[in-house]
Amino acid sequence: MLVALILVVFPFCMVFAAVSDLLSMTIANRVALLLVATFMVVAPLTGMEWSVYGWHLAAGVTVLLVTFALFAIGGMGGGDAKLLAATAVYMGFGMTLVEYLVISAFLGGLLTVAILLYRKSALAVFTSQNIFLRNFADQQVGVPYGIALGGGGLYAYQHSALMVWAMQQLSGS
Repeated sequence: MLVALILVVFPFCMVFAAVSDLLSMTIANRVALLLVATFMVVAPLTGMEWSVYGWHLAAGVTVLLVTFALFAIGGMGGGDAKLLAATAVYMGFGMTLVEYLVISAFLGGLLTVAILLYRKSALAVFTSQNIFLRNFADQQVGVPYGIALGGGGLYAYQHSALMVWAMQQLSGS
């Protein structure tokens, strides 16, 4: 059951956040809350040391403080800020968090450039009513950055402490 939670909850939340941001330009608070609550319950059950557990939570708080400041100055959306912080709890301080942030930033940059090019194309006029493309075509809305955060989170998650533990359990090591 524990391994199943580790294998399902985080990936589901990342995909849900990406699709939700694509369709509605919002990431529900319940996604970040589910991520943090699941981590807080599951991590100690895997045998994670309390000091490591604390550092994982500290990583989330640190990222939340930075992203809240970015939200306050209009640099990012609130849902993106909360999702980044909740995901940072899983990554902890270290290279996994750096990997997540760098990959998400790279994917976000590619996404932004692609959307800006798309918005200037004739195709945007014809697809502006499509449920999947309408936010890409609308120049009045921002970039659904949850797509990049979801992709970066899914990639980096394979190196997270919980995922490494779950893979060890499945392999019998």
